[in-house]
Amino acid sequence: MDLREKLDKLQEMRKQAALGGGKERIEKQHKKNKLTARERLDILLDKGSYEEFDMFVTHRCHDFGMEKQKILGDGIATGYGTINRRKVFVFSQDFTVFGGTLSEAFAEKVCKIMDMAMKVGAPVIGLNDSGGARIQEGVVSLGGYADIFLRNTLASGVVPQISVIMGPCAGGAVYSPAITDFIFMVDKTSYMFVTGPNVVKTVTHEEVTHEQLGGAETHASKSGVAHFRCDNEAETLMQVRRLMDFIPLNNMEDPPVKECTDPLDRTETKLNEIIPDNPNKPYDMKEIIELVVDDNDFMEVHAEYAQNLIVGFARLGGQPIGIVANQPAVLAGVLDIDSATKGGRFIRFCDCFNIPIITFEDVPGFLPGTNQEYGGIIKHGAKMLYAYCEATVPKMTVITRKSYGGAYCVLNSKHVRGDINYAWPSAEIAVMGPKGAAEIIFRREIAASDDPEEALKEKEEEYRRKFADPFGAAARGYVDDIIEPKNTRPRLIKALRMLDTKRDSNPPKKHGNIPL
Repeated sequence: MDLREKLDKLQEMRKQAALGGGKERIEKQHKKNKLTARERLDILLDKGSYEEFDMFVTHRCHDFGMEKQKILGDGIATGYGTINRRKVFVFSQDFTVFGGTLSEAFAEKVCKIMDMAMKVGAPVIGLNDSGGARIQEGVVSLGGYADIFLRNTLASGVVPQISVIMGPCAGGAVYSPAITDFIFMVDKTSYMFVTGPNVVKTVTHEEVTHEQLGGAETHASKSGVAHFRCDNEAETLMQVRRLMDFIPLNNMEDPPVKECTDPLDRTETKLNEIIPDNPNKPYDMKEIIELVVDDNDFMEVHAEYAQNLIVGFARLGGQPIGIVANQPAVLAGVLDIDSATKGGRFIRFCDCFNIPIITFEDVPGFLPGTNQEYGGIIKHGAKMLYAYCEATVPKMTVITRKSYGGAYCVLNSKHVRGDINYAWPSAEIAVMGPKGAAEIIFRREIAASDDPEEALKEKEEEYRRKFADPFGAAARGYVDDIIEPKNTRPRLIKALRMLDTKRDSNPPKKHGNIPL
């Protein structure tokens, strides 16, 4: 065979590998409103940037007639490319080949690109569409999953890891995405669960559909497993590209700064009017966030889960920031089990990857009740506290209204190494709300009054005048300044620039023991 023939054979094999399970199975995939493994990579990566590894790999199984069914690539496309000219490593599971099931060879391909990503310091993005372990390979397939889980864990906090669920992801397969930093799901065509509906019915006698048990809506709003839910595959992949714009390639880099066309000294008079006169009346914290950040552009994370806390990415003066904010429009912005877990995980991601954290605070405290106490609000609330204490990135807080009790301590107070803490004149910083405080401090006077209800109102107002303002905290240096709301953007940008060279560290240790 001369070189020409060998080149022709090479081209033929490349075409064969690109077809995956063949035209018929590709058509079935399209009928389900799903793209193929390589079509997805075409959308995710910059045009012409994808370089594939291991296109000619096949499985090594000789049982159950598998030796007669060998397909090039073995059900997964792996390699590297760029997103907005920044390097990423990718794997894309191919459902048209053995249902995307994981074999020994399949796992080795994934491990190879994960090892390479760690060496060169680049994110790993995994597109998941798989029937799980390849049963014909038995425990070898399970071992392949474990090899991947180990790499997910070792890479955690070193390079960003993003999982995109674009079809089934069940059984042991779910634990790889669970270890990664962010999970995207496609509405109606993706699902995740440890045990499927049939097993659930057998064991617990519950009747449940795939969608109810592990669909995108379930995981985006109920379990919090999914950080993003999108309408279709193309939108999902474009959102992954958008997320990549805010995060660095590895833990040794700073996040990507962009030229800022939004004036750095822009003031917003609307912020002076946004806090209601009635301290119990809600308002939308997202409005404040969007008025402050560059170009009103805020990418919310976990938008449908624990909505009493807002987390997400934006830019200030062109620099990426992570935002954590109470949402007074939902449960009055209280902290509870779900919101504390959500906030703690987001804070730790930002700290891993050198992204400054800005906190917008309006919190009446922790949610009371037996459900919360029995559910472990003590240990779950401590996750968020631990995350703030541990974080060494620049940390700034703006107290817009309430800051009561233990929640004052948790939300990046000076006492947990908050760098810059501002308060608006509308801030109320106290041990507890005025009503509760008045009931305790003045209980005898109220009980002895002819009109206890009116007496309580008077004492509540007296407490509010004396303590529920930012000046007591400012007098002790617990807030650095009381600022006019309209100046929030320029003040934060200046502080962020000042903190650009911040250096802080934690005591030497193997790792801490975060309350779980």
